[in-house]
Amino acid sequence: MKHSPALLLVGALLLAAVGGVRAERADRDQPMHIEADSLLHDEAAQTSVFTGNVVITKGTIVLRGGRVEVRQDPQGYQSGVVTAAAGKRAFFRQRRDTARGAPEEYIEGEAAEIVWDGRADTVRLKRRAELRRLRAGVLTDDVSGDLITYNNATDVFTVDGLPRQAGNKTDGRVRATLAPKETPAPAAAGQAGAPALRASPELEPPPQ
Repeated sequence: MKHSPALLLVGALLLAAVGGVRAERADRDQPMHIEADSLLHDEAAQTSVFTGNVVITKGTIVLRGGRVEVRQDPQGYQSGVVTAAAGKRAFFRQRRDTARGAPEEYIEGEAAEIVWDGRADTVRLKRRAELRRLRAGVLTDDVSGDLITYNNATDVFTVDGLPRQAGNKTDGRVRATLAPKETPAPAAAGQAGAPALRASPELEPPPQ
C-alpha cells in the first residue's frame, strides 16, 4: 500500500555495526521451543498454529503472543506470524552480539502483529509498534510508529507513521528517543566500542 509523502513520515535509523556488533548470529541454528494452550499442525503444508499464551524461544530470540503461526520451508528456515491477544501487544526480544567485555545489549519490540522471517532475518512490527534498545538492562533508545521493519543481518530498521486522516486516534507521526552517543572507554588492542543508534540524514521534513 502506497502513501503520499505529504501524509507519511518515514524514519530510517541505523544501528552502527562497529567491530561486527550485530544481532546474535548463533540464533538461526538453534532449535525452536514453543509453549501454548493448543496446537494445530499441518504436516503437508509444514505449518503449525499455536494459540493461547504462546511463548517461543529460539536461542536468544523470544516471541510472545495470543496466536502464532509457524512455517518451515524446504530448506529448513523457520518463520512465524505472532498475533497479540485482545487488548495486548505481541512481544519480540533478541540479544545482540557485543565486543568482549562490553555490557549485554538487547533489541526488543511490541506490536499488534509481529512477522518474523528466519530466511530473510527480518522482523516486522505492525500497528502500535515500538522498538527499544537496552544496554546493561537500561533503556537507551526507543522508537515507535505504525510499522517498524528491523533487519537483523544489517542492523538497519525503518519506521513508518500512519497517514493523516479522519478517524486516527493519534497524529500518526513517528517518535524516537535516542541517547547521546556514548564516549567509549579506551579499548584494548583488537577490541571495538559498543554501537550507537543514529538518525538517517534522509528523514523527510514534516508537512507544513
